[in-house]
Amino acid sequence: MGFGKGKKVFIEIDATELSESQVRMLKTINAMLAHVLTTEEEGEFFDGSAEAMRMCASLIKQAHFANDLQFDGIPYADQALEYSMDILSEHMVNSRVVQYDN
Repeated sequence: MGFGKGKKVFIEIDATELSESQVRMLKTINAMLAHVLTTEEEGEFFDGSAEAMRMCASLIKQAHFANDLQFDGIPYADQALEYSMDILSEHMVNSRVVQYDN
């Protein structure tokens, strides 16, 4: 039996400084990622992947730093997303997959 078979994983996050909307979005992202990782349907895989990325971008735009710590009207959230997309594109071009699991 594999790790995920018949088991639940509980992820604990300190939500002290998160809004209710951010907490809901985190829960939704987790559910969407679990769906993407387990689906056997091509359409659901692609659509779910796109939706998960869209939700992550939305959450980044709601970040404390992006909203409350802006200086001189600098669009930090947009810049962070552009930077993230550049890095992601670079990894895709180089066919590098980053492994975070030991």
